[in-house]
Amino acid sequence: MSTSESIISAEQRYTSGLYPKRPVAIVRGEGARLYDAEGRAYIDCVAGQGAANLGHSHPAVVAAVQAQAATLMSCPEIFHNDRRAAYLAELTAALPFPARVFLCNSGAEAVEAALKFARLLTGRPGVVAARRGFHGRTMGALSATWEPKYREPFAPLVPAFSHVPYGEPEELAEAVGAQTAAVLLEPVQGEGGVRPAPPGYLEAARRSCDEHGALLLIDEVQTGFGRTGRLFAIEHSGVTPDVLILAKSIAAGLPMGAVAIHERLGPLPGGAHGSTFGGNPLLCAAASAALRVYQEQELPRQAAAKGAWLMGRLRELQLPAVREVRGLGLLVGLELKTRVQPYLQALLERGVLALPAGPTVLRLLPPLVISDDELAEVVDAVAAVLR
Repeated sequence: MSTSESIISAEQRYTSGLYPKRPVAIVRGEGARLYDAEGRAYIDCVAGQGAANLGHSHPAVVAAVQAQAATLMSCPEIFHNDRRAAYLAELTAALPFPARVFLCNSGAEAVEAALKFARLLTGRPGVVAARRGFHGRTMGALSATWEPKYREPFAPLVPAFSHVPYGEPEELAEAVGAQTAAVLLEPVQGEGGVRPAPPGYLEAARRSCDEHGALLLIDEVQTGFGRTGRLFAIEHSGVTPDVLILAKSIAAGLPMGAVAIHERLGPLPGGAHGSTFGGNPLLCAAASAALRVYQEQELPRQAAAKGAWLMGRLRELQLPAVREVRGLGLLVGLELKTRVQPYLQALLERGVLALPAGPTVLRLLPPLVISDDELAEVVDAVAAVLR
């Protein structure tokens, strides 16, 4: 049986080197817990960087994948397919607006597609995005991403992208004009420090787009599928986007993305875009099973309650290292007075896996199925390392 040491050694020998890896070898998961090669358990507040809202090896998703794998795994969208047709009907019924859907493989791919669709539909080049926003690492998505450390090594990027301060409607309104194809925003900035949109901000963005004929693109790659206490975070504001961008937990941890285009924009021209693996039956089966679990077990409602409890307990602790606790649902950030990296290692040593959100923000992103007792363990571990 492989040990953590042997797994780490083999992976480091052959991996690309792109990922700064933590000194742990994960081999198994169940619910909100992960296990290393020696059998040590960790409470997972990384959740596949937001892709594991249902935790690990959820039985409904496992059963759906097993059944579909024995039936049909690959069927490109040049053919119709029963499993894809069923999922498209289920997803559009769950969306907060009438839509047609393009299926792809990841969040960055979904952002790329949304940007292309905006230029195609408007005939304009300009895209306005927000500072601290993160939309992915492919060239178009990277052009919309603000953080210089991600952008600068790959310049020049796609032209006609601009960035404005997040949460300031007046500056956004000034940036939108006759050449703006789209405004691209997250309802909660995840990588940018766990920053929910201020009240009225998304409504103001909608008005600015309407005034100039631009499209409003909402990036819910991380916030979608119950994470913030609603099935989609945009439902907190009541704003209707022109395009909704989805991925991460859409298929409970398997690689899938989707772009929901408001029905009033009509079907897109045939051949304008495509994806070899997009909408394959295996992923559609997983996504259907996941969507049923989100809805039938009322996981968005549970995320709202658990997130409120978690943020309340963290604030009550009044930890001297913490400037602010903020978030929405089970997307929670602790802004620290110092760099976060040493605390991530300290939490790992106490059996809790967590994320950064910028250099000074500790991000907690547990599966929505996490138990109350497990959340209490997370609070105890955070309190211990931050004291």
